[in-house]
Amino acid sequence: MPLKPTAALLMLTLLPLAAHAAVNIQRWQTPEGTQVLLVERHQNPIVDVQISFKGAGSAFNPEGKGEVSEFTAALLTGGTRRLDEEAFKEQADGLAASISSDGGEEGATVTLRSLSHPAKLKPAVNLLNQALTQPRFDTAVFERIRKQSITALQQQETDPGFIADRALARLNYGSHPYGRPAQTSVESIRRVTLDDIRAFYRSRYGKNNAVVAVVGDLNRRQTEALVRQALNGLPARSSQSSAVPAVPEHRAAHQNIPFAGEQAQIVMGMPLIKRHDPDYYALVAGNYTLGGGGFDSRLMKELRDKHGYTYGASSSLAPSSEAGPLTIGFSTQKANTAAALAAARKVLADFAAEGPTEEELQQAKANITGSFPLRFDTNAKLLGYLSLIGFYNLPDDYLEAYPKAVSALTAEQVKSAWQRRVKAENMNIVVVGAEQGAATAADYRPIKRR
Repeated sequence: MPLKPTAALLMLTLLPLAAHAAVNIQRWQTPEGTQVLLVERHQNPIVDVQISFKGAGSAFNPEGKGEVSEFTAALLTGGTRRLDEEAFKEQADGLAASISSDGGEEGATVTLRSLSHPAKLKPAVNLLNQALTQPRFDTAVFERIRKQSITALQQQETDPGFIADRALARLNYGSHPYGRPAQTSVESIRRVTLDDIRAFYRSRYGKNNAVVAVVGDLNRRQTEALVRQALNGLPARSSQSSAVPAVPEHRAAHQNIPFAGEQAQIVMGMPLIKRHDPDYYALVAGNYTLGGGGFDSRLMKELRDKHGYTYGASSSLAPSSEAGPLTIGFSTQKANTAAALAAARKVLADFAAEGPTEEELQQAKANITGSFPLRFDTNAKLLGYLSLIGFYNLPDDYLEAYPKAVSALTAEQVKSAWQRRVKAENMNIVVVGAEQGAATAADYRPIKRR
């Protein structure tokens, strides 16, 4: 039985790229300022396109109105002036194409996947262009999406992990744009109108702040034509800046939030890492040893293996244009809250002071560099990295430079970065499920290093 076009397209998309092959990125800028990044892949007759718009993410939501950016992005593919939502989807399906849109923290994206034959690709790009330049902003679709968003938020607000993460974001960022999504409430979502969405769209979607990533069966000339067709009719310039202000210095705070149940959810964090951070690779490698390496990490060995406080403890880094957070998280029995938190802070203090052992660093290097090619071993994954490179103005050789930079690190470099940048006493702390009379930040302040 022959495969349907959509099924065939999906199978082709999932075929892996040669993990060892160097990625040849062609990169240029249009006269309007649009960045274009292309990787030619002619093995399969498919094309993946992602168009990102800087300054169109949740960090730029209007004050007091939640999810304007998210609703704007979602409604781009909720119908056009010519086609309602159902007709738009039917036309895409008839072309064996997939068109989707999504909002992030600093930007929004619209993604197309299509067969590369002109008879399929050209009308698919025309649909993409309609979504970008003639969004319908249908009232019924908006009301449905808003209702779904409110329901999702109400459900999330019963999850201690979600509560902890939002509280930590507010402590980390306060009134800074990165803290804006954590201020979203049912009331702020209900205040959003279609006029807010139209205004956000008109001011933040332009050719000058667009980044177009293309992977697949096209050459540069064909890609230039695709970009012109996709963006035709879009304003030359967005009227709002996409710049994010620097994250101000903060004073560490501690918040206890009552919550029923036997477990306490604990998160610690601080603003730390930028995309162009001079300590980027040292912080990334160190994080693997601290808590990013699963059972290999110090947090797991100390909190789980040694003390039995938790099933799992981890740390993560989320680099952004400005300082994204370092976060440590775990859950534990309420009776163990103070001891587990003190142990976690001591692990962090010891690591920041001493850095990794040579054995730990080699293990981190092997894991990071060994798994790195798997991050872009399909066209779809590579598309995401091309967008990342363009969005944050990373170098063309980023995919080759990353593992080389990690491999070149010394234990002393990692130690120096963590000593200079991370202090356990500067970490914000949130405990969800704290018992009545739970300790305050001052009770956790002393850290005795081994």
